[in-house]
Amino acid sequence: MEQPKMKKMFQEIEHRLQGVLGTGRYDWVDRRVFDQVFDQSTLLSIYKLMRKGVIDTVEFPIARGKEAHVFYATSIDGPRAVKIFHTSNAVFKGLTKYIEGDPRFGGLKRRHRELVTIWVRKEHRNLKRLESSGLRVPSAFEVNRNVLVMEYLGTNEAPSPRIRDITLENPQAVFDELLKFIQIAWNDADLVHADLSEYNVLWHNDEPWVIDVGQAVKSAHPNAQEFLVRDVKNICNWASKKGVDAPFEETLLRVLEG
Repeated sequence: MEQPKMKKMFQEIEHRLQGVLGTGRYDWVDRRVFDQVFDQSTLLSIYKLMRKGVIDTVEFPIARGKEAHVFYATSIDGPRAVKIFHTSNAVFKGLTKYIEGDPRFGGLKRRHRELVTIWVRKEHRNLKRLESSGLRVPSAFEVNRNVLVMEYLGTNEAPSPRIRDITLENPQAVFDELLKFIQIAWNDADLVHADLSEYNVLWHNDEPWVIDVGQAVKSAHPNAQEFLVRDVKNICNWASKKGVDAPFEETLLRVLEG
């Protein structure tokens, strides 16, 4: 985009980015996060989402990972989570194994920007697929290039915590719920999360909600069964640390038998 047009576009939405710019009421926000995440392409995506009415403002960061930052945002329909995937080449190196072999994303081109766009579309579709099977994942509302708009899980004060960061009253029940998630995802949604652990399960409204499903693949993927075994092993290891009797072989059989 030509610089004069880019400048005009930014001026049009700047007042809606006061929070993340560190100039609004959230004066604790580090402006450097904006500089790191909101490159020209990302700002264009945010602009388009705002023009469509999908989001109104972007306020402050609520999570950060290797592949993305997540921000609290507002909309006419309530709070939203805006996940902005990083566009640097180093970030998505090695993630092609979760795309190649997935029949939904054939003909993968290796140019980096296209890889990021495919990854974001993949997370959007995986969320839709899991939710349609009745599983607790954030609703996915809209995607534009490297930006994904989702349901916000949390309160006005703070996002919902990860299960690794809190003390659960009944870890056995949570373990059972996560196994049910794996079972239904595999047998009904035809997906395996492929990176399930206590790091990407939020405790929201007294129930576990699974997040970060971009790497989830269909059962036809050549590594799907390997990923399934790894997910079950991760959850068993977590449960065992919480005092739950979670033998891996029996648990895997329980998942496969549905």
